[in-house]
Amino acid sequence: MLTRVFPFLGWFKGYSSESLRADMISGLTVALVLIPQSMAYAQLAGLPPYYGLYAAFLPPMIAALFGSSRQLATGPVAVVSLMTSASLAPLATQGSEGYIAYAIMLALMVGLFQLALGVLRLGLVVNFLSHPVVNGFTNAAAIIIATSQLSKMFGVSVDNAEHHYETIMRVVSAAMHYTHWPTLFMGALAFAIMYLLKKYMPKVPNVLVAVAITTTLSWGMGFQHDVKAPLDALHAPEAVTLINDFNSKVNMIPDLAEKRAELGKKLEEASGLVHDEKHLELEFRISETGLAMERVKGSIHNLRADLRDKLFDGVVMADGSMQFYPKGETPAGLETDGRVWRLKVGNNPIKTTALPMTGGGAVVGEVPSGLPTLSMPAINISVMLQLLPYAAIISLLGFMEAISIAKAMAAKTGQRLDPNQELIGQGLANILGAVGKSYPASGSFSRSAVNLASGAVTGLSSVFTSMAVVIVLLFFTPLLYHLPQSVLAAVIMMAVIGLINAKGFHHAWKAQWYDGAISIVSFLCTLAFAPHLDKGIFVGVVLSLGVFLYKSMRPRVANLSRDENLDMRDAEARGLRQCEYVAVVRFEGPLFFANASFLEDQIMERMEHMPNLRHILIVCNGINDIDASGEEALSLLIDRVRSAGIELSFSGINEAVTAVLKRTHVWERIGEESIYSTTDAAVCAIHEKAHEHGAEDNCPLTSYCALT
Repeated sequence: MLTRVFPFLGWFKGYSSESLRADMISGLTVALVLIPQSMAYAQLAGLPPYYGLYAAFLPPMIAALFGSSRQLATGPVAVVSLMTSASLAPLATQGSEGYIAYAIMLALMVGLFQLALGVLRLGLVVNFLSHPVVNGFTNAAAIIIATSQLSKMFGVSVDNAEHHYETIMRVVSAAMHYTHWPTLFMGALAFAIMYLLKKYMPKVPNVLVAVAITTTLSWGMGFQHDVKAPLDALHAPEAVTLINDFNSKVNMIPDLAEKRAELGKKLEEASGLVHDEKHLELEFRISETGLAMERVKGSIHNLRADLRDKLFDGVVMADGSMQFYPKGETPAGLETDGRVWRLKVGNNPIKTTALPMTGGGAVVGEVPSGLPTLSMPAINISVMLQLLPYAAIISLLGFMEAISIAKAMAAKTGQRLDPNQELIGQGLANILGAVGKSYPASGSFSRSAVNLASGAVTGLSSVFTSMAVVIVLLFFTPLLYHLPQSVLAAVIMMAVIGLINAKGFHHAWKAQWYDGAISIVSFLCTLAFAPHLDKGIFVGVVLSLGVFLYKSMRPRVANLSRDENLDMRDAEARGLRQCEYVAVVRFEGPLFFANASFLEDQIMERMEHMPNLRHILIVCNGINDIDASGEEALSLLIDRVRSAGIELSFSGINEAVTAVLKRTHVWERIGEESIYSTTDAAVCAIHEKAHEHGAEDNCPLTSYCALT
């Protein structure tokens, strides 16, 4: 009983010092991959990189302690990080305090959802995300994730557009105007190191080596080069005008927001007067203020883009201060420092006393030392309601990824897996992770593979992984300062290459053409709607349910006949000749309200197209369930067929259907003499009578009955 509540107690049965050593080595090996990966995925989620370390602190340990898989490595993953970014983008600016608070709250919501599903043993809910939908979404997500890192690879900054492909067009345009080549070099070098080590030295932690080499290079060459300069140090009148206009527009937003909030309060007070002129006037003024805000935001976007396009030459003066001139317009007699300088522009007003100028590449920067403060996330009900659909999708997607990985490993280790217990483990990992400032986490395929390959015996390996992260947070965060952000982008791009699975589309199409079509449509919709990823999934789920409902409403109804081996087979599929007097019909599916009339239509169609028909045998082996509508339709069918002078028999009725037919007295209406245990027995019993005075030559059903 205790092991059901605390699964980790089962680890220590027969546990040895060799097992402890194997778990320790595996845990440390996974940590070497997890630490740089987690920072990269946090960047993908729109969070400061060190929040990835927070997500690598508690979730791996908690998921292992309370889950059922002993080798599953939990923590930040690419798809969940992308979904986190997509869900929070409409609510707050990436990296802001509000954004971080919402990400932590989202982890709590995801954890509560997963825990509830696990406790209520509703793990089967994940089946609503069919394999074709997940395949299409995952392939699209991999492309979106990889392309979302291009701006960091080229060292450019752009505003996000309404759609992801528009953002990428902006990135390409900005990169054509200016690319910071040292940034691109760092990213390309990291990519090359990871690729070559993975190919030729797979046991070496390629991500860690790439991070260590590029961070050392970054520190040695002064990769980051930022300065603060007063406005009068910028000898570019056009840029100065843009800065002043930008600050003016940005400062208008809080005033407009406050005005709209005040009008909203007045509207609430006048809510009882729906048709009152004052009520209508307030609604108009709120809309007018909202439109004014949108116009101002549009101006801010244009001004920010213009400022980011400005390139400057820097001149070091005798006193050590710097002066900046438009690129290529430095006065004669002054020598530039050889760098191309840009102005860093965000969402806040630019301080004219300290212009943020950068002449180098972007690095991770300062990472706070020490463990995150453990506290309950701030709860905002209105925001939670907006995030609820995303929390549900992330919960199901995260669990699908985790359970798929766990099943694959269980097949190799022979371990028994409990999906509902895994849900509980993942749920608790996200709940307690939120207490430790984590954003949503899930099982990682790559790190789980490393864990298994390193010889992990129990989930204690994940405990050692968490301990390694703690040591890094306590003592080694200063070493991460000079890590280039383009390297983290390369880590992400390298990781998501494995998510691209073009064969999945072909495989789904070979199984059923409509599965392939659903997978392709899900893929295209996810790409088209990005960053609104929920819409792509929604389209795929609706299509899957639509196909399911259509197939349920119109199940296959096959005409059976004998083949050369005397087996009853689908006559149309195999091109077999059918008997003129006996229709052997197999209904393939449960008989319920959605398809009850369809069976009647199919039987009537056969009566219409078979003028010599004398007997209908309904093969019920495929009918595994029947409801009141199905029973009623069957009762009416019996009357209608027999009133037309045609005999009706049934074979292969299972116990569940038999019980329903007997309770509703349909069994008696059919008659014991018209019910057979097998199709062969039924055909042989009805064959002779159905062919009395008949003129059919060489009936395909005759040969078998003659032998018996």
